[in-house]
Amino acid sequence: MGSFLNLIVVIVFVFSSSVNACDRCLHSSKASYFSSASALSSGACAYGSMATSFFAGHIAAATPSIYKDGVGCGACFQVRCKNQKLCSSKGTIVMVTDLNKNNQTDLVLSSRAFRAMAKPITGADRALLKQGIIDIDYQRVPCDYGNKNMNVRVEEASKKPNYLEIKLLNQGGQTEVVAIDIAQVGSSRWGYMTRSHGAVWSTDKVPTGALQFRFIVTGGYDGKMIWSQSVLPANWVAGKTYDAGVQITDIAQEGCDPCDAHIWK
Repeated sequence: MGSFLNLIVVIVFVFSSSVNACDRCLHSSKASYFSSASALSSGACAYGSMATSFFAGHIAAATPSIYKDGVGCGACFQVRCKNQKLCSSKGTIVMVTDLNKNNQTDLVLSSRAFRAMAKPITGADRALLKQGIIDIDYQRVPCDYGNKNMNVRVEEASKKPNYLEIKLLNQGGQTEVVAIDIAQVGSSRWGYMTRSHGAVWSTDKVPTGALQFRFIVTGGYDGKMIWSQSVLPANWVAGKTYDAGVQITDIAQEGCDPCDAHIWK
């Protein structure tokens, strides 16, 4: 019961704060790019080397208001640069994998994503890179993983029987996981996990046996609980990824009418 009440408090807090922040709104800012490929594998979301495989390497570090202490990890944004000579009208879609601490820009893109904003003409992508920092429009969009289920990866720091770290992969839609409950399969005695850092969740009260999860998913003023009834087997292994058996495809529902007219079509 205590775990359930904690989740209710989390939901109320997130809903009340989300009403004032329209994820769907179009934002104008600036963007730069990572000149070092190694930076892409050391992001604050803790995806590690996997980060470069997400969305064909179209990933980004985001300002604290987007990163949200790790809640924004895995969110997708459509980004379009404003240089009409060099930039295409559709831009590109990036996934947040890191925190951008540079207050000069809202986003720092991988060089591959940065170049993808260019028009499909010879030399336009290289000319765009030479700009260094560019003016952009961006807005949040659903992450599309097709028919792939969400996955739960057991982190290497996990140690049976007392400590478990996980992170979620293929978290689709335009929503955020703000709380996770955990229990033995078949049990109604739920415990809760806490966000350790970035996209990583942990608990030092690991139930025995096979494990099930409940994910609290929010988007704007709407949200729900998604129950994954059998995810980790009793013999789960650190470093291995498991199928959660569920998909998240929800689109954020937000009370942000004042910005609706400016949504990027």
